[in-house]
Amino acid sequence: MSSKNERITRRNFLSQGGKTAAGVFAASALASCTTAERSMPTKIKARGANERINLAVIGIRGRGMALAQGFAKLDNVRIKTLCDIDENLFAERVKKISGIQGSDPKTTHDLRRVYDDKYIDAVVIGAPNHWHALATIWACQAGKHVYVEKPCSHNVWEGRKMIEAARKYNRLVQVGFQNRSRLNTNAAMKFLHDGKLGKIYMARGLCFKPRDSFGLFDDSAVPAGVHYDIWLGPAPYRAFNKGRFHYNWHWHWDTGNGDTGNQGPHQFDVARWGLNKKEHPVKISSTGGYFKFQDVCSQETPNTQTSLFEYADGTILEFGTRGLYTNSEGDVKIGNLFFGTDGWMQMDGGGNWKTFLGRKNEPGPSSESKEEKYDAMNLSGTGGGGHQDNFIAALRSGKQSDLTCDIKVGYMSTALPHLANISYRLGRELKFDGKKEKFVGDSEANRMLTRKYRKPYVVPDRV
Repeated sequence: MSSKNERITRRNFLSQGGKTAAGVFAASALASCTTAERSMPTKIKARGANERINLAVIGIRGRGMALAQGFAKLDNVRIKTLCDIDENLFAERVKKISGIQGSDPKTTHDLRRVYDDKYIDAVVIGAPNHWHALATIWACQAGKHVYVEKPCSHNVWEGRKMIEAARKYNRLVQVGFQNRSRLNTNAAMKFLHDGKLGKIYMARGLCFKPRDSFGLFDDSAVPAGVHYDIWLGPAPYRAFNKGRFHYNWHWHWDTGNGDTGNQGPHQFDVARWGLNKKEHPVKISSTGGYFKFQDVCSQETPNTQTSLFEYADGTILEFGTRGLYTNSEGDVKIGNLFFGTDGWMQMDGGGNWKTFLGRKNEPGPSSESKEEKYDAMNLSGTGGGGHQDNFIAALRSGKQSDLTCDIKVGYMSTALPHLANISYRLGRELKFDGKKEKFVGDSEANRMLTRKYRKPYVVPDRV
């Protein structure tokens, strides 16, 4: 990785960022701190129910805007700032949020201005995958709590750096795996972990989501109002191309992780949770391809992918990604299947589940069974099971333990699709040392655990 002289902190990034960034930190607490002071964790302040929490949302085109609207509806929560590199979005988004909360949020195209605002308590990151890690680390360094969308990182290594930043600066970081706060899903996990299907020896995640061609486009001038250098951020420089921009970034390796790393992480998280695995797998293999639209679309990631993971005790996690035309498995196309020695379970993407027992597949308990309804009191402060409610409840309590999906939990699930994609791209089975978080005897694979960052948007070795 980078040498000591090459490491870029958020603070000296701004000092190197040109005249427009000069003095931005002068008004912030982070700028006035020494390196040693910034390294000292700050106690998380609990906030009363009547105390307003100010949020900024970074990335407001799709998922980020849905999150902004959700948070704006919560009691004593205000969206103070909307941030996006595409200023063309601001007028319509401001109007929507104002209609919910009764006041206009401010706008900025530069997330660094968000971190400089001492009145912002937490940030919500809905930017593309390649920005998740650096945006989170900068937020922690600036004393902000974080709600970050899935996958929490663009690669394995930077996910570990996010954990380090959250712990070093004592910030709450919630990953957007909503199933962790769903009552039905929690009931299913309790059912599995209580051994009611016997030993769970295999899980199968399903991501059967049709994706059509989005086309081929020539490189072009950057549209007016778009701050393209910031959008690229840590990714390598490429000329602007509509086929790599809004939403299409998902299907290119520099910025996205394909559907295995897009829709897939939700189901990977539930699969790992159901298997009750808190460690990494020891073997990974993944095969597939892009089987249609090759000549009419610039997509790099596969539209069909089969991934297989083996844990040290022999437990198996399978994952199927199908972007073309397919049947369901059970009644599920987006969801999970769990197989135990006494029966099996199917669960859809909304957390609704059914079980089938024994050789005759006799119907067993389900999410509709009265005796299996989950006690909402077991989900501390969720506000009825909502993931966004849970984040706000944890900010009010100041307790990391109240988060239903802390960054470490989110990281362990995010690592799975990243490991699968490395195996797919290299075309071979890989062995993984979970304690070292390195592949065994494979330097080429190990290089793919991280990336070469475009200066000065560098995820640092030491956060």
